[in-house]
Amino acid sequence: MRTQFTVILLLLACGMFAQDFDRALMDSLFSHIDMHDQGMGSISVFSDGTEIYGRAFGFASLEEGLQADRKTKYRVGSVSKMFTATIIMRLIEQGKLDRGDKLGNYFPEIEGADRITIMQLLRHRSGIFNFTDAEDYQEWMEQPVSRDELVQKLGHYGTVFQPGEKGEYSNSNYVLLSLIAEKIEGKEFQKILEEQITGPCGLKDTRMGGQINTEAQEAFSYIRIGEWKPATETHMSVPLGAGAVVSTPADLNRFLHCLFRGKLVSEGTLEEMKQIEENFGIGMFRFPFYGKSTYGHTGGIDGFQSVVAFFPEENVSIAYLSNGVVMSVNEILIGALSICFGRDYKFPVFTEAIDLEPEALKKYTGVYSSPDFPFDVSITLKDGMLTGQATGQPSFPLEAYEPHKFRFDQAGLKMEFIPEEDKMILRQAGMEFVLSKEVN
Repeated sequence: MRTQFTVILLLLACGMFAQDFDRALMDSLFSHIDMHDQGMGSISVFSDGTEIYGRAFGFASLEEGLQADRKTKYRVGSVSKMFTATIIMRLIEQGKLDRGDKLGNYFPEIEGADRITIMQLLRHRSGIFNFTDAEDYQEWMEQPVSRDELVQKLGHYGTVFQPGEKGEYSNSNYVLLSLIAEKIEGKEFQKILEEQITGPCGLKDTRMGGQINTEAQEAFSYIRIGEWKPATETHMSVPLGAGAVVSTPADLNRFLHCLFRGKLVSEGTLEEMKQIEENFGIGMFRFPFYGKSTYGHTGGIDGFQSVVAFFPEENVSIAYLSNGVVMSVNEILIGALSICFGRDYKFPVFTEAIDLEPEALKKYTGVYSSPDFPFDVSITLKDGMLTGQATGQPSFPLEAYEPHKFRFDQAGLKMEFIPEEDKMILRQAGMEFVLSKEVN
């Protein structure tokens, strides 16, 4: 009787969440974002396994004038790792793989493979270099690669620390895990995904991606530099289980509820996946939101960005997929979650960009650094536009919104220059750093 009473209370709580959800306010938020051209994408909110809100806005293809709708599929980037981790844990539960199995059993050509375990790959503790950080990555990422060529490249890049020494994010880990799954099962990862996850969970709109095809209701991605421009299109033979899944927000929520409600792995395995060690779980992170416990993952590939989050105590999940980012995905998520949970939230005020002559921009160029900031930041002038680039990172456009003040909204980044002092103040994620310009 006590168990039955507890279940009734849980059902009432979920029902109350759905009843209290302010759909009109959520609609207003995304209308506000859409009206000010601050992004394109699709969102879904689930409570107790049922969708209580969904909306798509913007375009699947600007060139074709094709508007996005609820069935539009997006590349989810590193959210793919949640699928790959779940597949590996299922293979372990099925007795086909062991946590302590060595990478050398499958790919001995990788440096240190005889000492790297499956669990170290899952938890980003292998030490294998993150291939997407390689200087030559952008030269080959849009070209098809065979499985053998991919392994050869990973072997060439080597390792950056000893296995188990620490946790450090590397896409290479999850490419290798997907290749290991293929070797064990003797079939391509798409088929494994179907058998292990999309079939059992009834996911009709989730699969491994290929060349983007709008006839299959897939979206292209864009970056805004003054106006929306097509982003790169990574060949999906490159990221595999680290980032090649395409899906819809609703399907991602179905996957989250399937996983966290014990339909894919045992309770013990799920608890193991949720256990955070040096910021990493197994295929997931833990996100803070006003004291609530939530698990999920973020992703980014080409101009796509994504985030999924599951709140176990509330049995609520949210998925947001974007194919064009101006207002940062993190800020959009905070706004959407604030509305979901009835927290006070003020809509962002969007200020128009201002045009500055190239001659006026020259005074900001140079290399800026600080002992308190982990990267040097190079500011350059290219084609009349100011661009920034942190050491080892891709360059990004800077948009002026006030004299001496610039922003890169996709990353929630703002820079304020003080040219007379050769300084720049960098603000991001609530943090502030003062960097000094290197003077020759």
